[in-house]
Amino acid sequence: MEAFLLSAGVIFLAELGDKSQLMAMAFAARYRFWPVMIGITGATLLVHAGSVFIGRVAATALPVDAINLAAGAAYLGFAVWTLRGDELGDEDQARATRVGRWAILAIGTSFFLAELGDKTMLATITLGATHEPIGTWLGSTAGMVLADALAVGAGSLLATRVAPRTIARFAAASFVIFGLLLAYEGARGLLGL
Repeated sequence: MEAFLLSAGVIFLAELGDKSQLMAMAFAARYRFWPVMIGITGATLLVHAGSVFIGRVAATALPVDAINLAAGAAYLGFAVWTLRGDELGDEDQARATRVGRWAILAIGTSFFLAELGDKTMLATITLGATHEPIGTWLGSTAGMVLADALAVGAGSLLATRVAPRTIARFAAASFVIFGLLLAYEGARGLLGL
């Protein structure tokens, strides 16, 4: 349960202002809520299963303290990435505006491709290396789906009440805290303190 809650929270924060959230808003303008959410959920389940697997393989090959130190550095990088922000590229925008009879498949494929190498995938790999795999997989999926549902269902309302920059700063500050805690744990273990 701890891995689920931590992963859900971390990935929810990572997803705020991410390009997949922007894609979710673009798809929501074209398709109904449920096809968009089903496509997002299917793609997220697949990408995050692979991410947790990669994290678990790394965890068995590397010492825990080194993983914690690397994970701390990764989270600090995620903080910078979050502050920098994401935008939809031309290719992502084209995917979001395509008309098709198979909306769920089109949405799922678009999200799958957009998430490969994305911040949330890398954060899930990091979580998978340091926490229980099933809880991490389900928690990271839940966090991303909730953040994207927020974008689909209430994106315009949130945007009128809270500045996107404020959301990004909150998410970045959370990554700094997680990063410093993990780096401290890793450094303590490596130095034998």
